[in-house]
Amino acid sequence: MTVLDTRALNRATLARQLLLDRADLPVLEAVGHLCGLQAQEPQEPFAGLWSRLRAFDPAVLSDLLVRRSVVRTHLMRRTVHLMTAEDVLAWRARHNAMLRQRVLGTYRRELAGVDLDALAAAGLEVMADGRPRTMSELARAVADRWPEPGPRPLGELLVAALIPMVQVPPRGLWRERAGARNVLLASWVGRDIDPPTTDGSDPAGRSLVRRYLAAFGPAATADLRAWSGLSGLPAAVAAIRGELITFRDERGRELLDLPDAPRPDPGTPAPVRFLPAFDNALLGYHDRSRIVDDAHRGLSVAGERVVLVDGRVAATWTVKDTTVHVTPLLPLSRADRDAVADEGQALAAFLSGNHTPHVEIATA
Repeated sequence: MTVLDTRALNRATLARQLLLDRADLPVLEAVGHLCGLQAQEPQEPFAGLWSRLRAFDPAVLSDLLVRRSVVRTHLMRRTVHLMTAEDVLAWRARHNAMLRQRVLGTYRRELAGVDLDALAAAGLEVMADGRPRTMSELARAVADRWPEPGPRPLGELLVAALIPMVQVPPRGLWRERAGARNVLLASWVGRDIDPPTTDGSDPAGRSLVRRYLAAFGPAATADLRAWSGLSGLPAAVAAIRGELITFRDERGRELLDLPDAPRPDPGTPAPVRFLPAFDNALLGYHDRSRIVDDAHRGLSVAGERVVLVDGRVAATWTVKDTTVHVTPLLPLSRADRDAVADEGQALAAFLSGNHTPHVEIATA
């Protein structure tokens, strides 16, 4: 079995994540290809797409949110993702059990004894009027029947797990600051989620495996599990294994992939890229060694924005006013500093609307 070293996996990841060359894809197609973007910080997906798409116009993404082609909702790993409405409708039922388990695992004591079906029915009754509500407003509306858990556990269980919901604009629009208000997914996009299958065929699970490999492969099943939060995909993997090819990494793990997916030459040059907080390219794997050193593995989980140099995490970045501040994690060569400065200047111009953009790079 062919062994793919870390650099080969790195270049494959960059290619799949649209980070090796900026793509000419429409925004909606890019969001779909990436299987969504993690988006609990509402403005971060804009930077993520700017780093991936040529001539990205943030107004296009805002318009997709307003037109309901793209939505903000809880899905993979119980985190808020920016996703195409079609993918949410197709995949939500496959995530229902995981979403419930994760909320109940966090609030096991507070939610002990709560009748989940009764709570879901009560929440649906409240939300049936179509009025957007915050999580706490919905929790207070049902708290008379379930006073013991408190508003936070009730709200998270309802909004993130029991009832498919979306966060409505203006939250998530370009340069808008707005709190999270929720409505029913079905009322927002005009149809219910696809029902789960009862014959064991699991088409949603098979779709998830294929789509994950297209955006993240080659990858191990542990990586798929870490990205999705789902433990019940072995059957889906087994069902399509005949479509896949396999490799090994340097640690001996089996890696799955689609036969025709890009696997660039490991010597392919990789440009500097600025990634937003909680970016797919890092959080999409259990073993992140293909893109970040173990010493810096926790940066993305902590919400740090990172800079890729030669395809690997080499710095963090923040923005204040119209200046992008870069803090290297290791010494950078003069050529790398120049490349970081050029890309940082372009990012500062994008974020500031070309209003006196600047970039400052600290000394490692």
